[in-house]
Amino acid sequence: MRIFALYVLMSACATLAAAASWRVGSPDEKLAIEVQTGEKLYYRVLLGNEAVLGESPLGIVRDDQRFDTGLVFEGERRRHLVEDYEMLTGKRRHCHAEANELTLVFHNANGAKLELILRAYNDGVAFRYRFPESDKSTRTVTEELTGFQIPGGATAFIQPYDEATKWTPAYEAYFENGIPAGSTTTNKAGWCFPALFRLRENGPWLLLTEALLDGSYCGTRLKSEAPGGLYRIRFPDTGEGLKTGQVNPSSTLPWATPWRVILTGPTLATIVESTLVTDLNPPNAIRHTGWIQPGRVAWSWWSEQDSPRKPERMKAFIDLAAELGWEYFLVDANWNYVEEPAILDLLRYAKSKNVGILLWYNSGGPHNEVTEAPRDRMIPQAVRQREFAWLRRLGVKGVKVDFFQSDKQNVIQHYLDILRDAAAANLMVNFHGCTLQRGWARTWPNLITMEGVRGAECYIFDKNYPDRAPWHNTILPFTRNVCGSMDYTPVTFSDNNNPHKTTVAHELALSVVFESGWTHFADGVNSYRSVPSFVKDFLRRVPTTWDDVKYLAGTPGQNIVLARRHGKNWYLAGINGTPNRRTETISLRFLPTGTFTATLIGDGDNPRAFSRQQREVSSHDTLDVTLQPFGGFTVVLQTK
Repeated sequence: MRIFALYVLMSACATLAAAASWRVGSPDEKLAIEVQTGEKLYYRVLLGNEAVLGESPLGIVRDDQRFDTGLVFEGERRRHLVEDYEMLTGKRRHCHAEANELTLVFHNANGAKLELILRAYNDGVAFRYRFPESDKSTRTVTEELTGFQIPGGATAFIQPYDEATKWTPAYEAYFENGIPAGSTTTNKAGWCFPALFRLRENGPWLLLTEALLDGSYCGTRLKSEAPGGLYRIRFPDTGEGLKTGQVNPSSTLPWATPWRVILTGPTLATIVESTLVTDLNPPNAIRHTGWIQPGRVAWSWWSEQDSPRKPERMKAFIDLAAELGWEYFLVDANWNYVEEPAILDLLRYAKSKNVGILLWYNSGGPHNEVTEAPRDRMIPQAVRQREFAWLRRLGVKGVKVDFFQSDKQNVIQHYLDILRDAAAANLMVNFHGCTLQRGWARTWPNLITMEGVRGAECYIFDKNYPDRAPWHNTILPFTRNVCGSMDYTPVTFSDNNNPHKTTVAHELALSVVFESGWTHFADGVNSYRSVPSFVKDFLRRVPTTWDDVKYLAGTPGQNIVLARRHGKNWYLAGINGTPNRRTETISLRFLPTGTFTATLIGDGDNPRAFSRQQREVSSHDTLDVTLQPFGGFTVVLQTK
């Protein structure tokens, strides 16, 4: 990793009423964020000469100080940042981040200081507030006044936040499929990050989210009302996490908020290919990472909910994983009701098949009342550390920790405590029933994936899911999956309570369209064994880690085509979210020089059938692929 920084300090003394402005532009000079003053602070974001975010409010209020009016400008610092780092999961292994940074220093009428830190990257901008003074007294932020002024006429692809219940919040609502920006939620809980906006019919596009939650702040979202397209930050609800923890974040000083992140570009390629969320997080905190191994996971719960209590049934899935070369099997909830000798035997059996074991845990604790078990082993810390030490001795490779139900600061800190203690025990982690990805996987690469999505389990519970899943699946790569690995639990060929509308080729394509460091293949043993041999070959080969990603085509709610590279080979995948046939003409100009063998698996002559084609291609060629209603395809481009 390398970091270069150039500092420039300029000092002045002026009240905001004097009206001033500051600007920091991206390295390629195509994007900028401007801060303006009057009686209050405002900012806007420019793509070229167009304001993709209009005049938007800034400001923050503590229990002891206000930082919104009467601010006096003290000075500014500028620096240029260049950083190269590696990710073990995510969109690409080698990441390059370059930005120009501007820090504006103010004090209020009482002399208390505030820094506004702004960064401009080529694919987006970000800003955060920082209280630079040292004070060991605990301070509380009572209100964050940040807003995002979306231009008139924009369209939103945005997810309502959950009201607090036994099972929520968990970021598992459907995204609204292209509603007018500024629409109000039907509930009072607000709108989730990320929020995607199309400013005009052909772009530009803009995505709002946040990054770097370090435990000193709560997870935030957007208020329900957005009059005139002005979305504002709001804090969690009192009822989240069974009313445990405080709504307002508190810390000693110095103290910085999370980054407010605005990804923007003329096309969706900027959004889909961006690594800005991880760019804004601290470097890897784990010295030795050889034990961190993403991979494919067999999962029995979707097809047999009672299987975690039946070791013989779980052994059948371990056998499947061994047959298909998948690295892991997940033992899901309530495994602790099996006698310990039987669990130890299961671990020995998996080891004999060269399949690693992952174990499920309830995150509670007082913040949830879900009875699925084991619970009360993740809190307090001494209990958690003892459990993790036991798992390490047994050779368990990782844990799935579920049911967090809150974005309050205490629960955000709980996530980070789990990651830290799991890392010390050489355990990988998957969070479920959880918050949004905000870039933790850069600092804690043992975080392999997170849920925070309405995924394939909803075929079991939601009679509306089959009708909505086709278009819902086409929105997720532009929204939730932009922020980090997403455990949708895909590739369900068979039906479970509520029959699929998607084709089996659509389902197969989700293993590439969706990015997750662990891909939990959710279907049953017989379903995977009954597919054609060429589909099994694909399931044996499909990676879960990627060296690059390319957006090739698509619109949220309609379709998407992506290309992902693993080593020298490329994997293409596309899905159709509409009830109409469509043909995708895919240019292969992204390929390097040379000849590739293209193996295409697409829709067959009925929704439950596959087709297969093979041909030689190069970067000069195009592929024409016809997708059936709600259909899909995958292509493996293998070097000759």
